[in-house]
Amino acid sequence: MKDTFRQYETAVKSCRDIFLKKTADYGTSWRVLRMISILDQLYIKAKRIRTIQEAGSQRVGEDLRGEFQAIVNYGIIGLIQLDLHTDGLEELGMDKTMLFYDDKIKFVKNVMENKNHDYGEAWREMSQESFVDLILMKLQRMRQILANDGKTLISEGIDANLTDIINYAVFALIGIAEGRHTA
Repeated sequence: MKDTFRQYETAVKSCRDIFLKKTADYGTSWRVLRMISILDQLYIKAKRIRTIQEAGSQRVGEDLRGEFQAIVNYGIIGLIQLDLHTDGLEELGMDKTMLFYDDKIKFVKNVMENKNHDYGEAWREMSQESFVDLILMKLQRMRQILANDGKTLISEGIDANLTDIINYAVFALIGIAEGRHTA
């Protein structure tokens, strides 16, 4: 599992670097996004990947790696927004934003480590297509949770679903880095 931790850190570092640069360019303009808009951004990214997988070709030059990185970063934005709520749309400073990012990714990685222990790294035998399908399913679940005013009877909430989505995207990035999945 030591290799998994190293690979996970490498994948997350690339996502964090993009997030840092985009924050320098745009600030925290994403603070205006409501949860449904974040879910829609995640949907757009996952749907594009699935469409390319099914068509076997693409016309836009952006690779799938970038789409999975965007899924990680929008997932982190979602987790941050859950904590900050959308009532206050204040601009966050770079240092504070990156502290939030690091805190969320640390939590998500911890969940991965616990599940990885119990599931025996089953994700290594999964296809990139399955990761995308699971992401799309989690998005459908979260839309239903929002339709239920954020309440669930026995199911995990939006935060747990976002955490799983981030981890699926990181697993896909690891698969791409290993050459097992298409980029």
